[in-house]
Amino acid sequence: MENSFAITTTFIAYLIMMLAIGVYAYQRTKSSSDYFLGGRSLGPWPAALSAGASDMSGWLLLGLPGYAYAAGIEAFWLAGGLLAGTWLNWLINAKRLRTYSITTDALTLPEFLSRRFNDDSKMIQVISAFFILLFFLFYTSSGLVAGGKLFETVFGLDYTTAVIIGTVCVVSYTLFGGFLAVSWTDLVQGLLMAAALLIVPIAALEGGFGQLSSDLANINPELLTLWQDSKGEPLSAIGIISLVAWGLGYFGQPHILARFKASRSNRDLTTARRIAVIWTALSMLGAMLVGLVGLVYVTNSGVTVDDGEKIFMLLVNSLFHPVIAGILLAAILAAVMSTADSQLLVSSSALAEDFYKQVFKKDATSEEIVLVGRIAVIGISVVALVLAMTPDSSVLGLVSYAWAGFGAAFGPALVLSLYWERMNRNGALVGIVVGGITIVVWKQLSGGWFDVYEIVPGIIFSTLSIIVVSLLTGEPEQSVKSQHATFKKQLAELD
Repeated sequence: MENSFAITTTFIAYLIMMLAIGVYAYQRTKSSSDYFLGGRSLGPWPAALSAGASDMSGWLLLGLPGYAYAAGIEAFWLAGGLLAGTWLNWLINAKRLRTYSITTDALTLPEFLSRRFNDDSKMIQVISAFFILLFFLFYTSSGLVAGGKLFETVFGLDYTTAVIIGTVCVVSYTLFGGFLAVSWTDLVQGLLMAAALLIVPIAALEGGFGQLSSDLANINPELLTLWQDSKGEPLSAIGIISLVAWGLGYFGQPHILARFKASRSNRDLTTARRIAVIWTALSMLGAMLVGLVGLVYVTNSGVTVDDGEKIFMLLVNSLFHPVIAGILLAAILAAVMSTADSQLLVSSSALAEDFYKQVFKKDATSEEIVLVGRIAVIGISVVALVLAMTPDSSVLGLVSYAWAGFGAAFGPALVLSLYWERMNRNGALVGIVVGGITIVVWKQLSGGWFDVYEIVPGIIFSTLSIIVVSLLTGEPEQSVKSQHATFKKQLAELD
């Protein structure tokens, strides 16, 4: 009873702090630019940690430790791909996207792509918004499922009640504070996540890393090789490519790309990149150590674990005082909330800016857009909540599906739009559609190379379609060329 009370008190204090940040941010949110991009005022720390925290979600504290627990250092292929993707995304996209979004005066990713190619039909904007809403509905619901399972496990709540409580918490500060609330809470949550992932394995580690390696070898020597799975079977080229290819998804994730556009200066983005890469490296190293150290701990102590993804919670409850345990378990809630809030905000911006304003009321005021965005947060969260009420694997499995969808639909189109002057509106539109459709179709196929992670063919086919269609359908309009020239001039000045 005492343990439960201490953990509950810690969770409540944490949630109150997050809501207080949301209320403060509400007082600074006056326009749609404030609500969706924080008035482009993010410094390097909130930009970096908000991008990282909104990216990793509960997967960092549950999924990756569970994978390392089961597969050993094979997990380094996945972690290495994600680390490389993080670095390259900041290096390739950050400064150019921020500068070009200012040149085009665009708040959302669909709006940027539409204005980049002077798409008067708004087809790019509407189709892009459709993909965002489709994928994020399931992506967000998977986060609500994870939050519900956390409350269910820690407090013994009924699953339905647990999911509703978690949803209300996330919606509250997203609804009022918008992007600033999301970014500032992500800063706190990102620091908490990294600290928890480093503290827990260090506390459980006995005898140093040499002893850890020896213990793992005694349990299963195959856990210590990069080139074989835990059963001793060689990893296939398809398997390794599929793991590393997760890093390709970063180039098209709307909730991560929004942090680049919201940064207060291009110079800050250089500092933010370094912070983001260091945070990602430390967090993923900690997550893998949680899984490996947890396996040794469970084996030596004789504890039974029915689900490897619960290893972080098991270590926390076993090793720490209830108050400290409450703080560390709050890191899981932080991970879930930091991603779900960003997804809700991007989805609401797609509905308000890219659907409502473009299709229903082109002369909508900034205040009206903010109101529609807030209503959209509630509506989208309700749909996601309904989907989350059935905590089956089909919903959770859509996390990798959505990641691939965004990466293939938007990644090639965005990167080429920032670098290739010859790219035109038709190429962009076809590339987005081909990327998205490839993910949907490839997911249904199996056997041989069809077993490769669908993001790989999705990005290849999207890139090829953009290049081929752009070359076959004539050069961009003069206004598009002039805008691109202005962008390059601004980029040189801002750097």
